[in-house]
Amino acid sequence: MTGNTKEDMLSEWERKQLLAALHARLFWVGEEVPYSVEIKGKKCRLHDIVWELINKDELTDEDIEHIDKYVSYLREKEKEDELDLKTKELTRKEAKALFNETAGLLRAIMDLREIEDGTAKEKEKEFEERFSQERVIEARRWLQFLKDAGTLE
Repeated sequence: MTGNTKEDMLSEWERKQLLAALHARLFWVGEEVPYSVEIKGKKCRLHDIVWELINKDELTDEDIEHIDKYVSYLREKEKEDELDLKTKELTRKEAKALFNETAGLLRAIMDLREIEDGTAKEKEKEFEERFSQERVIEARRWLQFLKDAGTLE
C-alpha cells in the first residue's frame, strides 16, 4: 500500500456502508458470479461450474455432494473476505474489489442452493414463459401501431 495517500484509504464510515450493503436485502441484484476465485490456494472456475450445473437436466447424487462442498468452501472464503473488509487497512479501490468479490460469492452460494433445491429451473421456466408472453404482447402492439399509422391494412 505504499504510495497511497490518506485520501485513498477507506474510511470507517465507508467500511460500515460496504458491510451493511453486503447484509442488505436484495444486495445480490446485478451482482455476477465471479468467473474464477481462489479457494484454499487453488483457482476455481466458479462461473463455469455454476453454469454447467444450472444447465443439467437432472442432478446426480454426486452433483449434490459437489454443490454442498462448493457452498462450504465459498462460505469459508466469503467469511475471510468479509473479515478482511472489516479489519484490514484498505484503499477504496481494494475495498470495492473485495466487496464485489464477496457479493459475487454470496450470489454464487444463492445460485448453487437454488440449483440444488430445484428452484433455479422453476425460475428459468417462469422467466421463459413471461418473456414469450411479453414478445407476443409487443408484437401485437407493433401490429396495432402499424395499422393505426396506416402502413398496414
